[in-house]
Formats: sequence, C-alpha cells, structure tokens
Amino acid sequence: MAGITLKNITKTYDNNVTVIPGMDLEIRDKEFIILVGPSGCGKSTTLRMIAGLEDVSSGEMYIGDQLVNDVPPKDRNIAMVFQSYALYPHMTVYKNMAFALQLKKVPKEEIDRKVREVAKVLELEPYLDRKPKALSGGQRQRVALGRAMVRDPAVFLLDEPLSNLDAKLRTEMRSQISELHQKLQTTFVYVTHDQTEAMTMADRIVVLKDGVIQQVDTPQELYDHPANQFVAGFIGTPPMNFFAAKVEKGEGGHVLSFGTCRIPTAAPGLERYEGRTINVGIRPEDIHGEEAFLALSTSGQLEAHVDLAEMMGAEIYLYITVEGHKLVSRVPSRMAVHSGDTVRLAVDGNKLHLFDPETQERI
Repeated sequence: MAGITLKNITKTYDNNVTVIPGMDLEIRDKEFIILVGPSGCGKSTTLRMIAGLEDVSSGEMYIGDQLVNDVPPKDRNIAMVFQSYALYPHMTVYKNMAFALQLKKVPKEEIDRKVREVAKVLELEPYLDRKPKALSGGQRQRVALGRAMVRDPAVFLLDEPLSNLDAKLRTEMRSQISELHQKLQTTFVYVTHDQTEAMTMADRIVVLKDGVIQQVDTPQELYDHPANQFVAGFIGTPPMNFFAAKVEKGEGGHVLSFGTCRIPTAAPGLERYEGRTINVGIRPEDIHGEEAFLALSTSGQLEAHVDLAEMMGAEIYLYITVEGHKLVSRVPSRMAVHSGDTVRLAVDGNKLHLFDPETQERI
C-alpha cells in the first residue's frame, strides 16, 4: 500500500507550453482521491505523470517512500484503467485479465486462482470465455478493472473510466467502483470532468484550473465552503447563482442590496467592504418558495419572473429573472409553478457565499 506525494511538480512541453506550473499534493495511503476540473486543466497530465507515462519537468514525485521521477511505469507498482478500456479484442476475458501476469512469468496455477477470484468479485465468471466485442460497455469496464486488480497494485489510476457509458450504467459503475475501493483498501486516484462522480465517490476532491490546485477537501466541505468563486461555480448541480450586490450597514449586521432587493446577512468580515460591491453566491436550493419559509423570512424576499419551470419529479428547477439577474431556484414540485408566472421567493441569508470581486477569493 502506498500514498503519493507531489512536491513542486511542473510539466512543460517542448513548445514551452506549461500545463502544470507547480503542484504540491499529498495523497494518503488507501485514499480515494478524485482530480476534477474543466477540459485542459491538467488533471489527466497529472495522472499520467504519476503513472510514469509523462516525464516530470521538475519537482519530486514519490510513491510511498520511493522517489519515482526516473522509475519506469512497470516498476511503479501501479495499475491504470483507461477511458477506452484498452482491451485486446482477439483475447477472451480470461486471457485479457491473465496477460500481465503471464508476462511476469507468474505460475499458471497462481494466474488461474487470481483471475477467478477477481472475476468472482466483479461478477465476470459467466463471461470469462467471451471476447470483448460480445460484452456490454459496463462489462468491458469491469474487465479493464479486473485486469488491473489481478496485479495487486499499490495504486489504482483511473482516467475518466465511465465517460463512454450511458447515464444508467455510469450510476451503477460509480457504486461498484466505490464498493471495490472499500474491498481492496488500496489508494485510488481518479480523474473526471464530471463533478457528480467526484461528489459521490471521493474521500477528497482536488479541484484544478489551468494546472493550479484551487482547493483540496471533502465533497461536503467543498460544497459548503468553497475557497473561491471558481470552485463555488464548478461544484453543484445546477450551478451556484452569482450576482453583484452592494454592502450596506444594517441592524446587527449588514445588508446586501441589488436593485430593490435587500438581503440581510450576519456574515463576518464585511466591515471593510461597506459601500463597495461584492460578488454574492447562493445555491439554487437556498432560494425558497414555500409559504412556511416566506412567512418566517419576511426580509430577503424577491419577486421573480419564471422564464422556465423544469419539472424534475420531486422538485422543480425554476429559471427566473430577478432585477435583471438570471437565477435558478430548486423548489418542491408541490408548489406547482409554471413558466410565465410571477412568484415571491426568499433567499436564506445564512447560506450566502461572499467573494471578493477582484481576487474572487472567499470573504
């Protein structure tokens, strides 16, 4: 078993394009950590450097206590699962899973034992004699996982392994990979652009932008206390609403005003922003339309025009216009709101996220 340490790691390509300007990251032993961010943010490059498939331009990379900058991939005791599965089409499931062990000259009896043990865990026993073309996408992904598992690696690296699956299969495979991590008690490093995958699977999430780590934290902490406006907008579905508001002195705290709307807040640290405009974030579920909440929250109410009411089953996503601002609210479906309606909503002043307009860092 092994943790992974990145010390001031940089990656610059031959055309002088730097994709990782200097990364420090500590991945704990047996942790399930997910690198997430938009396309081109450097998450797959980071994974490939850990695997040894990309050279480190500078800095130090450790797996366990071993410095691995110059250690070839085959000697790093890691296994990688790719987006494309990378199965050998002419080999059966059994042979695909056994191939790496055969290359290492592992005895046949041990290969057979390991392959069948892993096939049982992944429920692949009925498919061992089939070739990849006779399998579904989810079954192929399990074979790719099984091929990695038989090697007993210290670290699993997974590069967007679910992106080729449909929505239902992705949901099933998310839970299967999480269960697998619990069984194997091995370090998992997982790359995805899908923040839902990150939120549902990770022990900790690394949010990347332009090769720079924005925040490393648990899913709940990232959601509740994003370090900056980028993280706040990236994590959450639908995304956080943002609008500019002026900070004014109020009774027992401050008031955030935009247009005719005035939202009281007791958030600390606003004294130095009095009279200035800041960026305010509010999650869609914290803009309420229930009568009970409106009765309790007479301040911080908004009059909103419903541009679109999107029925999602248990709730409705309201795409609204308030004082010229486009916002989204999540309300219970029992409200029975329709497109074109005008509704009164109330913002939960305790759930505001406030950001410096220049640095975009959390206030």
